[in-house]
Amino acid sequence: KVSVARSPDLRTWLDARRRDVDAGLDRWLPQSPLAPLVVSDAMRYSVMAGGKRLRPLLVLAAAEAVAERAGSAALADLALPAACAVEMIHTYSLVHDDLPAMDNDTLRRGRPTAHVVFGDGMAILSGDGLLTEAFALMAREPAESPLVHPAELARRKLRALAIIADAAGASGLVG
Repeated sequence: KVSVARSPDLRTWLDARRRDVDAGLDRWLPQSPLAPLVVSDAMRYSVMAGGKRLRPLLVLAAAEAVAERAGSAALADLALPAACAVEMIHTYSLVHDDLPAMDNDTLRRGRPTAHVVFGDGMAILSGDGLLTEAFALMAREPAESPLVHPAELARRKLRALAIIADAAGASGLVG
């Protein structure tokens, strides 16, 4: 029996894309002085705690498939900000879910949860910050591309924002 997950090509792809996502998150998460240090630290603590990065990997895999079909593999690079935004939204949901008023979890991925380390209020603010930064990142990045006309890039970003907002909102994740 052959396992797809054991394929060296898949493993290589997964590892490379995880590194891309981690580098993007490190680059795009706000830092002091753009955000108060304690807020930035709390956001980074939760996002950079590791994990499989399954959601951003799915975004990147879909983008690569579409780009390949369009005949321009380089188009897939434009999806990294959206992939990172999806991970920010996922992490926000975990931070809020761990709060005492919700599931009251004290450990996540073998580490104390954000509310244990930073307090309930700062955990709430860091989750709110992650959610908001996710949408700001998608609106801002990519700023331009030589591969896509500016109007088309703006149209694609707006459509992606609408889809993700719907999925994260009251009829989706929150609901």
